[in-house]
Amino acid sequence: MHIPKFRAAFAKTPNDLRLAQRLRYDVFVSELGGTGPMVDHDNKLEKDRFDAVSDHLLLFDDALGTVVGVYRLMSRDQARSAGQFYSQAEYDLAPLLRSDQKVLELGRSCLHPDHRGGAAMIHLWGALADYIARHRIDILFGVASFHGTDLARLAAPLSLLHHRHLAPQKLRVRAQADAFQTMNLVPEPALDRRAAMVDMPALIKAYLRLGGVVGEGAYIDRQFNTTDVFMMMDTSKINAKHARLYARTDVKGPAS
Repeated sequence: MHIPKFRAAFAKTPNDLRLAQRLRYDVFVSELGGTGPMVDHDNKLEKDRFDAVSDHLLLFDDALGTVVGVYRLMSRDQARSAGQFYSQAEYDLAPLLRSDQKVLELGRSCLHPDHRGGAAMIHLWGALADYIARHRIDILFGVASFHGTDLARLAAPLSLLHHRHLAPQKLRVRAQADAFQTMNLVPEPALDRRAAMVDMPALIKAYLRLGGVVGEGAYIDRQFNTTDVFMMMDTSKINAKHARLYARTDVKGPAS
């Protein structure tokens, strides 16, 4: 029986980054059918132009000697280097970026199938919490995805997000007009909230439990075969009963 030995660390070498991109390829390309202009199919690497300016949080299983989880983190300064945040291609971030709060974009989050829904995510979030504390981040944001673009299948969970979890108006970003999809697909009185939550991706459910809210509208990403929603979380309002997920760890991050 395999007993994982988890260790979280930030990518420090080109090989560390390749390990992250290899896992991303396995999940986003091989498993979910996505693609992209910089995807390297020969070497099985899922990559894009934002990788070079971002911090990459890796979760290693040292018992296997491989990476089993990743998060890509991008600060406002790093986004300036890239010309924009990744999610600005999908959402108008003006309401969020007008604020003077310190923001951090979370992206390219994935776990190996053998480690979903368990301790692996707790380890990743513990390491993320350390980064948030050291860099004094106020708001976390990014796009989270439903697999597929079949709106009939996704109508209930999208509608639940619209009716119950919209961000405050002053910070409510909106999907770009070229691929805007309303999430108001089922009237709230007709919505089976329990069934809708069952159909919600695990990562989105986790963000909601931590006080996460969503932007206006979904974005249909046909290149990655996903329906994306904008998630945002105020780090000062994390529900106390879930704060243990953000317990500090000994992970060493990149230089500030």
